[in-house]
Amino acid sequence: MVVETIEEITRQKTLLFGASGMLGHALKEVFPHAVFLGRKDADITSLDAVREIIARHHPALVINAAAYTDVDGCEDNKEYAFAVNGKAPGIIAAVCTENGVTFVHYSTDYIFDGTSMEYREGDYPNPVNVYGQSKLMGETCIQENSDDYRIIRTSWLYGSHGKNFVDTVLSLSTQMPVVRVVDDQRGKPTYTVDLAQKTPEILSCEPGIYHITNDGVCSWYEFARAFIPNAVPCSTAEFPKKAKRPAYSVLVNTKTEPLRHWRDAVTEYIQKKGTR
Repeated sequence: MVVETIEEITRQKTLLFGASGMLGHALKEVFPHAVFLGRKDADITSLDAVREIIARHHPALVINAAAYTDVDGCEDNKEYAFAVNGKAPGIIAAVCTENGVTFVHYSTDYIFDGTSMEYREGDYPNPVNVYGQSKLMGETCIQENSDDYRIIRTSWLYGSHGKNFVDTVLSLSTQMPVVRVVDDQRGKPTYTVDLAQKTPEILSCEPGIYHITNDGVCSWYEFARAFIPNAVPCSTAEFPKKAKRPAYSVLVNTKTEPLRHWRDAVTEYIQKKGTR
């Protein structure tokens, strides 16, 4: 794909899978001319269905923001997780290749095991839970089926139109005297709006894998303390969950200019919530 400007990228014929999700809503603002497809509109786990959709719309670009993101739920629903997060991206990539279409897909920090302090794009993945395993499978299937792809790994995503950490903690903060938040998992919170707005720039770059997060590193507790006054730290062991989480999932972006600091992003998000 040869393009000259960000405006040209956002105006070309585009299909957006996962348009009804949290990231999908943010992408709709950046790609307003796209065909928006939610879960009810397209079975991305079906090769025939994906072929029919792409044949019908003849896009130049396909963006996949669809995913099964319930990390603990993936442990109980492995087959579904691997179908949606693993198999489907490979199917979309293969059909894009058949039609000469550029493909963008979003992946996760959870493909790493958290034993290193930070991770660059070329570092070896070793997921510790089913969600991470399924997302890594998706990356592998894309690379096996396409040369014109952009895999964008991100982390700790929050934004409007979906369940997320910021909204949950804000709600809990008004319901109880203290909110216990784990302080021994570190990463980079990322605002969907900033990630979506960065996507056209990534499309103007070479095919490959990109780490895109808001700048700055924190624990979940430090993140919560930035916007509620009554957070208190606890350990992961005190707050057990079904799926193991990596202790460090800090994605290092070595290929593009960084996004703004996470403190600025979450401040804007909360201010916008207050005006709605």
